[in-house]
Amino acid sequence: MTAEPKEIPQGAAVEAGRDQNYAAIVDYEAEAKLNGLREAHGATWDSPDDSQNPYNWSLTRKVSIALVVSCGQLATLMSTSMMAAALNQIAEDVGLSISVTQICFSIFLLGLAFGPFLVAALSEIYGRKFVWLTSNVWYILWNSLCPVGNNAGLMMTGRFLAGCGASAGVTLTAPIMADMFHAKDRGKSLALATLIPYLGPALGPIMGGLASQHIHWHWLFWILSSFEALVTVLGAFILKESYTPTLLRRKARAQNPNLYPDNSPLTQQFYIDLFAQLRKNIHRPLHLLLTRPIIQFLAIVYGLDFGIYVLMLSTYANLWIDRYHESETISSLNYLAIAIGTTIGAQAGGHLMDYIFRRMRDRPGAIVTPEFRIPYMIPSVLLIPIGLVWYGWSAEHRISWVVVDIGAAIFTAGCFMVGQGMLAYLLDEFAHAASANAATRMLSNILGFAFPIFAPSLYDRLGFGWGNTLLALLYLGLGVPIPFVLWFWGPRIRDIGKEV
Repeated sequence: MTAEPKEIPQGAAVEAGRDQNYAAIVDYEAEAKLNGLREAHGATWDSPDDSQNPYNWSLTRKVSIALVVSCGQLATLMSTSMMAAALNQIAEDVGLSISVTQICFSIFLLGLAFGPFLVAALSEIYGRKFVWLTSNVWYILWNSLCPVGNNAGLMMTGRFLAGCGASAGVTLTAPIMADMFHAKDRGKSLALATLIPYLGPALGPIMGGLASQHIHWHWLFWILSSFEALVTVLGAFILKESYTPTLLRRKARAQNPNLYPDNSPLTQQFYIDLFAQLRKNIHRPLHLLLTRPIIQFLAIVYGLDFGIYVLMLSTYANLWIDRYHESETISSLNYLAIAIGTTIGAQAGGHLMDYIFRRMRDRPGAIVTPEFRIPYMIPSVLLIPIGLVWYGWSAEHRISWVVVDIGAAIFTAGCFMVGQGMLAYLLDEFAHAASANAATRMLSNILGFAFPIFAPSLYDRLGFGWGNTLLALLYLGLGVPIPFVLWFWGPRIRDIGKEV
């Protein structure tokens, strides 16, 4: 007597069929991605789980790389603001007016504005690691030369060229994280990568205040250069190349040396090929900035955000010295409020962004788009004018330092939450992340250079209350509407100028 086959419940059969169809779709998409990589670069990963693929690296390796690039960016971002508490002493020793000293302070940001174009271009030719290491060496050299001889010309030249070298950390940190982490973990990865460096602009003035009162201000530059040299040596051993096109080109060359012939640097063809690639890759961020309105929208909101932030960094110490009559050391400790705002904005904000992204992605019928980052950015942009008005009017009326610092912390948290949301939006939208980042940050760093120059006259004429109110109104008019515009019309704006 033969046993009758067990009847499979109809619902279970349907569910099993659905699972098989889903698995088949996933396998097909994975195979299509691998084939696409082979067509683009001449080689592909052995499988979706290939251990050489940066997405599949161990968490230990990813965290180690994130910590190295974070520490490297810490020193370079501390250079942005370290002169703030020592501006009066530097002006006296070098023989400069306060306004010219402000230019020495902010010209570093002009280097950060233009350096990314070359950094992004080279990183998309030679990969992340080589460009990161060589840029760090460039920064160390010029940052060390800045105070030599108390020479104003050398100070300005050194600050500008050091800023160009420092731009590698700012330009490449987010793309390196995008190389290793999927979109669903983007907020978490950016929080990890920015935990240390985002403290730099706040810790720089504290270090500057201590140095200007207890040792000579020259050591500000030399201590940071020494720290960056140590990080660069560690990075030479710990940092691994993470840029997929570079890794696959190397693999293709190993499999077929004739596919990517190695031109000798002694031949003319080598330089012809090099400059052709450089021209193409330098042109890319400029092309994005000029032809993609989405880049222009993001550049406006982040440019205002960063410009006002640097203006505050350059004047915060003098607020406490002139209006509250604190010493350089004590005044610099108020920058801890900025560090607290930075930490809250970057760390809590990163996890909040991932939570919002997952909730929107998991809705029935949801199609993932960069606009999933917008609900996170909307409350972030509102914190900026609130913090500005709070900090400005409490300082104007000389209310307790605690109240002023709370306002500064609110403003700073909003700044860095906006920056994180913007970066995640860029990384979701653009394949060439370094070029898109360079294009967006150009305006922000130009405004970061310009805003501190007019800061003294702004507060001399209007005071901190009306001065910050004017800045808040400017941001309300130009910065706050942009996330709302992107939420309703983002897909249309992203399509403008997009190459098929």
